[in-house]
Amino acid sequence: MISRRTGLAATAAALLTGTSGPAAAAAPRHRSGLGDRLQEDVDAIVATGATGVLAEVQSARGRTTARSGSAVPRDAYYRIGSDTKTFTATLALQLAGEGRLALTDTVERWLPGAVRGNGNDGRRITVADLLRQTSGLNDYLAVSPDSADAFTPDGYRRSRFRITTPEDQLKAALSRPPLWIPDTERPAPDRRWGYSNTNYVVAGLIIERVTGNSWAQELHDRIIEPLGLRHTFTPGTSPYVPRPTATAYTWFPGRTRPTDTTLAPGGGADGSVISTTHDHGVFLRALMSGRLLRPAQLAAMKETVVAEDWIAAPGVRYGLGIAWRPVTGNDGGIWFHGGTHLGIVSESGVTPDGARAATSATFTLRMGDPAQDAQDAAARRLVDRALTGRAGAIRPGRGRSSGRSLSPRPPTG
Repeated sequence: MISRRTGLAATAAALLTGTSGPAAAAAPRHRSGLGDRLQEDVDAIVATGATGVLAEVQSARGRTTARSGSAVPRDAYYRIGSDTKTFTATLALQLAGEGRLALTDTVERWLPGAVRGNGNDGRRITVADLLRQTSGLNDYLAVSPDSADAFTPDGYRRSRFRITTPEDQLKAALSRPPLWIPDTERPAPDRRWGYSNTNYVVAGLIIERVTGNSWAQELHDRIIEPLGLRHTFTPGTSPYVPRPTATAYTWFPGRTRPTDTTLAPGGGADGSVISTTHDHGVFLRALMSGRLLRPAQLAAMKETVVAEDWIAAPGVRYGLGIAWRPVTGNDGGIWFHGGTHLGIVSESGVTPDGARAATSATFTLRMGDPAQDAQDAAARRLVDRALTGRAGAIRPGRGRSSGRSLSPRPPTG
């Protein structure tokens, strides 16, 4: 998983609904106004230079879809990147609701000795720290010795079939001193925040230790199957995305032509899920409407800290695997995450009550290019207008981390 950041050096340092029954399965239905606006917004994303875009808005009344650009199927599969983290956090919170783990449990409690060395200390990091990105652990991609080579066409081609294990990823992260050690005496609003894919690698390992099953099996049994997400899955070690899909193009820094990056390693709990705009929206609506978590655990998910480095928009706060931002026209703001994979940007959002969700996939990533800011702003505008009926105040951010994640982990995984 790679957290997309502004600038080449930073990019190389960190490059990844509640309805059921007929309403959830209904065919796309064009509604005057919403459909026109959604089409206008996907066209606006393509106008920034993206090759293709697919979007969906869903509510209890049905769903509306739109697409624009080159050869994008209506129900295209795509890698959702770090939007996977919301799924993983949901699994951990389900286990907490069942009393099988506690958010205050330390990493050491479940993975004795796994987070040690170079000043890293799993005795000081809780499950909540992992899910809320307040652990201080380095992003394994940021410290990988191969990161610079990974973000080149040749580096991508060398690594697209290469698999790394969670243990390998954790080892890379622990090769450096932590960014900080969590202070368990300080209240949540004062905690330091820093986006790290390593947090969710460790969370996935804890889920496996608690349940005795793989993270992928727990995801299927607890979320995918109960919600009927027939087009959502984890690819394991396969680098392929099933058809229908669209070509995922990446403009690597300094290159004059894009590279087809559709093939990529699978990944794990930090960003490997493959889905569709429809299934992703069903999941978000189910989560916020309380179908997946008990009230206490959903409330815990929504306990946020300031995410000052998030470039998506001002005022972003990060909870347990999901973020919140204020939006003009919606007093309750919206919940979202976002995911970036090589050649894919997933942008989505859901209202606090789960009544409405908007999901989109853009099949273009321009690394280290200011044009990417315009593309991202247009995608966020689509989500905001779909959820509120009006565009919020969106401007390109200047922070250091977008909180996104590239699911393929070129050479390191």
